Amino acid sequence: MPELPETETIARDLHDMVVGAVVSGVSVPRPDVLREAAIEGFVLALVRQPIRRVWRRAKLIVLDIDARPELAALEPAWRIVVQPRFTGGLVVDDGSLEESERAYTCVTFALQDGRSLHYRDVRRLGTVALMDRTRFAAYSGALGLEPLDHATDDAAFSGCVRVSRQAIKIALMDQKRLAGVGNIYANEALWLAGIDPSREACTLSAQELSRLRTELRAVLAASIAARGTSFRDYRDARGERGQFVEQLAAYGRAGAPCRRCGRRLVGTHAVDGRSTVFCPGCQS
Repeated sequence: MPELPETETIARDLHDMVVGAVVSGVSVPRPDVLREAAIEGFVLALVRQPIRRVWRRAKLIVLDIDARPELAALEPAWRIVVQPRFTGGLVVDDGSLEESERAYTCVTFALQDGRSLHYRDVRRLGTVALMDRTRFAAYSGALGLEPLDHATDDAAFSGCVRVSRQAIKIALMDQKRLAGVGNIYANEALWLAGIDPSREACTLSAQELSRLRTELRAVLAASIAARGTSFRDYRDARGERGQFVEQLAAYGRAGAPCRRCGRRLVGTHAVDGRSTVFCPGCQS
């Protein structure tokens, strides 16, 4: 956490809220979250520069920074690449944010319009990196296909998943194959598709893989519409909780009745060391 729907929600919010804003100052009270830049270089690259775009890649939130709007079709000079991991997040503060909400701030971008953009992280497991265009291209190029891209059709999805002899759940979460899917939505997609999470990916038929891709796209889109899933720490860019937890059919429901057949859902850590919840009747 956050996974694709949560980072997509944050990125969309931030794009609407801060694009065009100019960074007037940067403070880094907890520099251990910085990557690929020292504090001095980080600040120097960003101050007096406008935020041109905010978007998502995999589980990353990417802020394009560049003062040259005439070059909008080209790659920006710098990108701030935020990987929230378990407890990180970005929130816009217009001055009304409660002081308790600022307690875990690691990096603050002061904006010329008087607002601030905080990167907060309770456990400081996430990272904030500064990359130029060449470094970002290499970094992004090592990540897998985007499951919501139109180019990730049945053939492309099958090509990246079916070659694996690992459990299908592990293959879905391999960021070098498919970018953005984590434990929550792997559990949900496999339940929706009626596929055993421990089954070897290479044994799935073309029909099963097509169904899995369809259900994966559907559950990711549904979660984005509900602004993500909040159990404990995830908040969107306005500091609000996601509501998709109310729609979860598998993840977090071990021991509850299956919403499809009524059998008791089983929880195990045997597949990949993480919580896997499945129905022994529907997902055989």
